[in-house]
Amino acid sequence: MAGGKATGPGNEGRPMVRIVTNGLNAIYPEGMDINSNPYIESIRKHTNLDIRFTIPPSEGFDTKLNVIMASDDIPDLISTSNTNWFVHYVNRQALMPLDELIDRHAPGLRKRFPQEAWDQVTVDGRIYAIPSLNEAPGGYLMYARKDWLDRLGLQPPTTLDEYYAVMKAFAEQDPDGNGKDDTAGISIRENMGGASPLFGAFGTQVSILAWHERDGRLVNGTVLPETKEALAFMAKLYKEKLLDQQFMLNKTAVFNEKIANGKIGLYAASWSDTRGPILDNRLNDPKAEWIPLDYPVGKDGRKGTSASQPVRYYSVVPAAAVNAAGAMKLLDFLSGEGYRDIKLGFENEIWTRTDGKMVINFAEHNKHFYRGVYSNLADIAEPGVTKDRLDGLGMPFRLNENLSRIGQNLIKSAFTGTTVPAMGLYGANLEKDMQETFTKIVAGALPLSEFDAFVERWYKAGGEQMTAEVNAWYESKNREK
Repeated sequence: MAGGKATGPGNEGRPMVRIVTNGLNAIYPEGMDINSNPYIESIRKHTNLDIRFTIPPSEGFDTKLNVIMASDDIPDLISTSNTNWFVHYVNRQALMPLDELIDRHAPGLRKRFPQEAWDQVTVDGRIYAIPSLNEAPGGYLMYARKDWLDRLGLQPPTTLDEYYAVMKAFAEQDPDGNGKDDTAGISIRENMGGASPLFGAFGTQVSILAWHERDGRLVNGTVLPETKEALAFMAKLYKEKLLDQQFMLNKTAVFNEKIANGKIGLYAASWSDTRGPILDNRLNDPKAEWIPLDYPVGKDGRKGTSASQPVRYYSVVPAAAVNAAGAMKLLDFLSGEGYRDIKLGFENEIWTRTDGKMVINFAEHNKHFYRGVYSNLADIAEPGVTKDRLDGLGMPFRLNENLSRIGQNLIKSAFTGTTVPAMGLYGANLEKDMQETFTKIVAGALPLSEFDAFVERWYKAGGEQMTAEVNAWYESKNREK
């Protein structure tokens, strides 16, 4: 990455802004890339900036960011979804406070994001990131193959016991009718991804950001006794071969391929999966019919899924950045004047409006889907735009319905403040230990009793300090009431 002025055609004299972000594995039309396409050219024209992106590989993305931060060649803007990474570099004073920069170069940013989002990026009273908002209110909703249920004479499950019966039938009764033992009762992703509704049936969620009130204090869901109960249930599923026996190897691409190829008929889907692996499965097998389910209800009526944090991505300016003002000008444009074109695509090319409704040209929409890399830098997630876009993508995908269903079944964290310093110091290691330990317990490589040892280890490895800091925030919040 080189600093200074741009020298490319049409960019003479424009100040350069260098950006490092996740490329979202985007695919570009032939002859185009992240730095050469109609959308980036439009952004450059309207901002009078020469904007240059660097896209590290998705695998090991955070490690690459660490290398960049330790180098002498610092970009002007970095976008990350990792809260721990953000807090870690705030703690190291390696990120630039943005309050004055916003007021001088991008005053429109102040009004475009809700206060809860600003709270998530404010540390000791100073703003250290421009937020990019979550479009989805939460993590997952349950989807199942209705044609499999019908073939086996089963009703859509509601309670955890009914879910168990469906899992057993899907695993043991040849729901696809091919005469082979090749279907899972349920599957999840690696690192316990997609297990959220199963934990929800026990009234808990597992993340350093998931905090539950117990006897007037906040306790992290990862170490609650209810989490041990949930792990016992999942370990039972695995032992009885109802849970995908290779779940620990299910990276996103592998997992989606299993759905597309008809090996999975019940799982926790993301809100957009009806346009992803579920659609691919329907294209591969026209008989495949998927329906959303009620969340599994456990004892005492517990159910739900993890609630999203308001902020999905953090756009930060390293303390050594050369053109912080240009970075703010870019984010002001992406969240303001340029928002609709980047989010929806160019009118009359990607979409048109007929009888008041948005009609999307799917071929062009998919061809230029890469534009999401730009909107993710400062997405304001405007509800009207989101509804228009999702309705325009087609009612069969139920995208707005999926978001609504998730929003009505959230298990929200009782901690809503800025991530505390201990999260930046210890969060990544605590999450890694949790994922590895829980995976081994579910897969039977560790006994359930190992959960108690994990809890003790969790507190000693930074969880105790994190709990103290979270509860200090909680007490302060309660005093303000």
